[in-house]
Amino acid sequence: MGGKGHQFYQQNPRCLRAAFRALRLPRAVPRGGNATATAPAQTKGAEAAPLAGGCGQGKFTLLRDTRTDGSFLVHHFLSFYLRAGCKVCFVALLQSFSHYSIVAQKLGVNLAAAKEQGQLVFLEGLKSCLDLLFGEEEQPGQPSPLQFLSGSSGELRALFDFVRVSLTPCAQASWKGPVLLVDDLSVLLSLGAAPVAVLDFIHYCRVSVCCQLQGNIVVLVHSSEDSEDEENELVVNSLCHHSDLILWAEGLATGFCKDVHGQIKIIKRLSLRQAAEQDQVQIYQYKIQDRNVTFFARGLSAAVL
Repeated sequence: MGGKGHQFYQQNPRCLRAAFRALRLPRAVPRGGNATATAPAQTKGAEAAPLAGGCGQGKFTLLRDTRTDGSFLVHHFLSFYLRAGCKVCFVALLQSFSHYSIVAQKLGVNLAAAKEQGQLVFLEGLKSCLDLLFGEEEQPGQPSPLQFLSGSSGELRALFDFVRVSLTPCAQASWKGPVLLVDDLSVLLSLGAAPVAVLDFIHYCRVSVCCQLQGNIVVLVHSSEDSEDEENELVVNSLCHHSDLILWAEGLATGFCKDVHGQIKIIKRLSLRQAAEQDQVQIYQYKIQDRNVTFFARGLSAAVL
């Protein structure tokens, strides 16, 4: 979970930014595996324009990874939506607040200030789990969002209520569209939640955030081609069928390469809105550098050329 394979420092000149402008795909940024890990550069100027135009409203974006750590995309979406002035509810089940804060600070975003201003509502899953185990309440009189850990039903109603209340607009705030960000959904299964409960949670979040509030949802899930975890694969496949956009990061089938860290498959689910349309699929390879991520067509890395 530390993302050690992301700390590489050699440059790659074959960055196809123009192709991603045409795709309206947000530039991804690498994840710092720990407090000392490097962070990506901030998206600036003209590169930010296609990001705003490509996000839309009422969209469900699925981040999926196989044989690699695709969570570097989470850091991009978190910093992008905060800079865009959106109200963000971040359900962070994988890392601590300090981890995300350090990486975001290197990106030019202050998570602590965003929390104080009410723009960011942060659920630190690791801390909430410990509080439940030791019988401590984060806010006296209010149930923990992860209340299912101490119950027998396994329902995620408390987590949904937390998201709904966090993103409900208020008259005093002037934030833009609400955003739900989850890193990562597979952890809920590891904590004992049933696949049906996880899918119900996402369904109700889509109805509340995407349909009623016209906001966006971005969710990360892990998958494995040869995994024996049938419950996780059931959740992943179900989410793929309901996603507007899938960003699928995959490790190279040939193994490790210092100049190409993996490939990303961009799947625009046009068939979700119009049954007669076919999904658009484009594949690029990528390299995570010191302070950014470069994308290039397959076979056009610096090592090949």
